[in-house]
Amino acid sequence: MINKITVCSSVSFYKDCLELEEELIKMGFKVLLPVTAYVMKKTGNYDVSSYKTWFKDKGDYGKKAELIRQHFAKIAEGDVILVVNNKKHGVAGYIGANVLMEMGLAFHLNKPIFILNEIADDNQFKEEIFGMNPVFLNGDLKLFSLERLA
Repeated sequence: MINKITVCSSVSFYKDCLELEEELIKMGFKVLLPVTAYVMKKTGNYDVSSYKTWFKDKGDYGKKAELIRQHFAKIAEGDVILVVNNKKHGVAGYIGANVLMEMGLAFHLNKPIFILNEIADDNQFKEEIFGMNPVFLNGDLKLFSLERLA
């Protein structure tokens, strides 16, 4: 039975992830989100640029590495991953390189991969994404039910 869902997402969607977390908890799941999502919630600051300090100070890339490691551990802990891929920079179903890495880890660990929204036909990672056999939820968390995952 599926108990823990690890949510993977661009930092731009963390506010949406926090809202989805509430819905998933109501559905009976334990939810694991990236650490920065909880920091954003606590501070009320959802300005992405204020968290990506490594762009201004290359010495901060160690922070980025640690965030990646922490979330990889959550992927290993969870039973499945849910990719939140809303519209970003005019791209429908945006999945960036970091989330693709997370999906690759989940795939390697034989974790089922669920993707909230369809991806654009011209997505540069389409081949890799479809190669991991994800389940697309078409924006409907009701399809992501306990009955379906049992």
